[in-house]
Amino acid sequence: MSVQPPTALPRDLLNDDAMQQALSSHDFGAVFRLARKRAGISYSRIAAECDIKPERVGTLARGQGRISTFGKIVQIADALRVPGHMVGLAPRPWEADHAPAPQDLTGPPMHRRTVLQVATASGLAAALPALQHAAPPTRITTSYVDRLRERTARLRRLDDILGGGDTYRVYLAEVQRTKAVLHRGSFTGEGVRLRLTALLAEQAQQAGWAAFDGGRGREAASLYEESRAYAQEAGDTDLYGNSLAFLAYGTLARDRRTAVAIAQESCATVTDATPASVRALLYERLAWASAVDGQPARTEAALASAQEALETAPDGEPQPDWSVWVDRTELGIMTGRCWTELSRPLRAVPALKDALGRYPDEYARDKALYLSWLAEAYLTAGEVEEAATTTNRALDLATGVASIRPMQRITPVLESLHPYGQLPSVRAVLERAAP
Repeated sequence: MSVQPPTALPRDLLNDDAMQQALSSHDFGAVFRLARKRAGISYSRIAAECDIKPERVGTLARGQGRISTFGKIVQIADALRVPGHMVGLAPRPWEADHAPAPQDLTGPPMHRRTVLQVATASGLAAALPALQHAAPPTRITTSYVDRLRERTARLRRLDDILGGGDTYRVYLAEVQRTKAVLHRGSFTGEGVRLRLTALLAEQAQQAGWAAFDGGRGREAASLYEESRAYAQEAGDTDLYGNSLAFLAYGTLARDRRTAVAIAQESCATVTDATPASVRALLYERLAWASAVDGQPARTEAALASAQEALETAPDGEPQPDWSVWVDRTELGIMTGRCWTELSRPLRAVPALKDALGRYPDEYARDKALYLSWLAEAYLTAGEVEEAATTTNRALDLATGVASIRPMQRITPVLESLHPYGQLPSVRAVLERAAP
């Protein structure tokens, strides 16, 4: 049995609701406060065992700042003897044979903004909850497919806070497992097989997105094509249209006109039965392809169609989990991105500022990306200092994110700032970004 450190939290405190909430949200300032108040563990003792400066412990306990590195989360968990599952880690070595059961990702929803908030590319394998699959039943039923769909929805939340460099292998493993069930399973009816085929199309899209985000363009295209084939086989028009939208997005870098044509084809799948968020998503992707191709009229029309879809959505209309994130804020960001691409900063800046004001920093990768478009729009408008300040903020958020896209966007903005290096704000951000 391992020796308990002097900062080990007592069992009754670990079972306390306030402590569990603080641990699950990685609010270690609250954890430290509760440890001192309820267990008499001094801040100086916590600082020594967790290898944190005493003044930093006090600052965190006063609610200022957060712990943001994977290694430090592990260190705190070990020093306070917090079971791994309580902070999104695998069981720690000291938990031995009585470690808690692995989390079932099809159970109650996890807080979407705090799941694995600090996992990094180097520590993801240790930080992820256990991803074990139970063996499939002898006969594949509708309820079993529904459980897999719930699991897929939960795993999709990882994309809110992690980059594709972290999530690609996780999502790809889900695709491979579902393929195995589809090809080897025995089904209670043809409808069940088709439901699982549609789920496979959905999973392939998620894996393709992670591949794209992590710089694996070829793998992304292959997965999108697979998704299209599975969606067509399943007769799922919404997923089929989304697979085309993904293909259009990936094609933009090498063939803009073809990308616009594919995006138009995706929008042609829209019917009166298409959920509002799906319609808005497909029209957003068409707007983006049109903007990159320099077509302002088509861009504006597509954005208007996306806005109409959201504004006229029937109350209570069910939305697929894979498109539910498309809302007014997302449309505002896409609107600003499009007008930035079309060099229309008077339209771009207000849209981006309004939407980014509602966008949480927890979504670091995406917010860093969107700030890069705001910085570019400021530059186009001649607001150089604002561009420099915004770029610096984007760099803050992009640091440590396992995605190639933020720096792909930020680097050209930095290059555009070079001619203004005599300005203090510009010089500061250029010096910070220098290798």
